[in-house]
Amino acid sequence: MVYTISIGSNEQRKENMALARRRLIELFPGICFSKEEETSPLLFHRPALFSNQVARFSSEQQPAEILLRLKAIEREAGRKPEEKKLEIIRLDIDLLSCDDTAYKPEDLKRDYIVHGLEQLSSGRY
Repeated sequence: MVYTISIGSNEQRKENMALARRRLIELFPGICFSKEEETSPLLFHRPALFSNQVARFSSEQQPAEILLRLKAIEREAGRKPEEKKLEIIRLDIDLLSCDDTAYKPEDLKRDYIVHGLEQLSSGRY
């Protein structure tokens, strides 16, 4: 199965994005990452900029197992549910799609995700 994920952070961005990439490479050898893109916050009042990135990898694991692994990486970065109200996102890794199944169809329309997917499809990453 081919998975597409998005990775984002607005708190200690450099460190948390690097942590995510290291852990994802360990879990999914052959993973490809788009270039990291800085964006303004969407639907947040906190002015902290976001770092965003898209990645694609193959795995025989089922989507539920993939989600558990992604959430474990978020927790390793120190993500706490109560911080979401404060608009602190240490690390957010979302499962966008698996093969032809879209899990976050609205997110797939976001500019930085579209750009990332174009990079991954064209090999420009």
